[in-house]
Amino acid sequence: MELLQKSIGGHILVELKGNRKLKGKLRGYDQHLNLIIEDADEIYFNPETEQEQIESIQTIIVRGDNVVIVSPPPKPPKKKE
Repeated sequence: MELLQKSIGGHILVELKGNRKLKGKLRGYDQHLNLIIEDADEIYFNPETEQEQIESIQTIIVRGDNVVIVSPPPKPPKKKE
């Protein structure tokens, strides 16, 4: 929970049940791992196109029962010089 407290106001990546992911700014959370995420993007796999789709969402409240993993978003790869 300390890591979540330090992440408030920062960007996080949340993996949910159903093979969906959310990326956005953590606004708040509670002891049940219910999350409030602002400026969120939902990332999901589209089986028809066999590609990841991204849908922009303003603010979302995620019920803690659906959360599988919470982590900082992956950093972009460094450019080779």
